[in-house]
Amino acid sequence: MTTAREIMTSGTECIGADESVLDAAKKMKDLGVGALPICGADNKLKGMLTDRDIVVKVLGAGKVPASVKAGELAQGEAVTIGADDDAEEILRTMTQHKVRRLPVIDGHDLVGMVAQADVARALPNPQVGDLVEALSTD
Repeated sequence: MTTAREIMTSGTECIGADESVLDAAKKMKDLGVGALPICGADNKLKGMLTDRDIVVKVLGAGKVPASVKAGELAQGEAVTIGADDDAEEILRTMTQHKVRRLPVIDGHDLVGMVAQADVARALPNPQVGDLVEALSTD
């Protein structure tokens, strides 16, 4: 079975917990991504920041992106997947937590990111449909 390491996008960049949401938005634009892992000064994963978080929790709340720290938007422990976990486990984790992206961890190190599209390419068609349905319902 295909592992997270085989289907992930490597070279994932973090936004520092002490960096501003404005910096995160610029980094998302430059990298062409819709989400960034939030890493602390200890390089440990603190959470995920999505473009939707910026719109809803910062702009929609009338806050100034330059004055909000990325770490303020980290909510609880980030949902991750191990680099050697298989596509079935990725599917279960995404479905259970209703997330479209998973940081890939090897030991304590962030080594990449698996997106819904990566899993869709790795799974047989019926399972892809199940994943899309699970993530598209409230």
